[in-house]
Amino acid sequence: MHKGSCLCGAVHFTVAGDLPEGSACHCSKCRKHTGHYEAGVDLPRSAVTITGEEAITWYFSSEKVRRGFCSVCGSSLFFDPVHLDWIGLMLGSFDTPTQTRIGLHIFVADKGDYYEITDGSPQNLQ
Repeated sequence: MHKGSCLCGAVHFTVAGDLPEGSACHCSKCRKHTGHYEAGVDLPRSAVTITGEEAITWYFSSEKVRRGFCSVCGSSLFFDPVHLDWIGLMLGSFDTPTQTRIGLHIFVADKGDYYEITDGSPQNLQ
């Protein structure tokens, strides 16, 4: 089991089972939401249990996706495509070792100009 939380501890989550490889999204929306690029893992909703939901604020960044963050401390936690049966969790919010790695970079054509991607993982322009 994997555990995670926001910076202040108002929101916690647990994940049943192993984590898949993560992805890093370099699109402008993810960069603005996280302050850098977004590194996360996508999991079936049934594998994730969230507590402290009253402290989560959801922001619809498009008609299909909402992003969840702690309304107390502002930590970016969730990427939620509301019409699909999975939810993305930010890798930086895990409290326990993840035993995973970034396996793919996406939207690299939109990445910030202040860093390079050098980890050797595949890079998709979109």
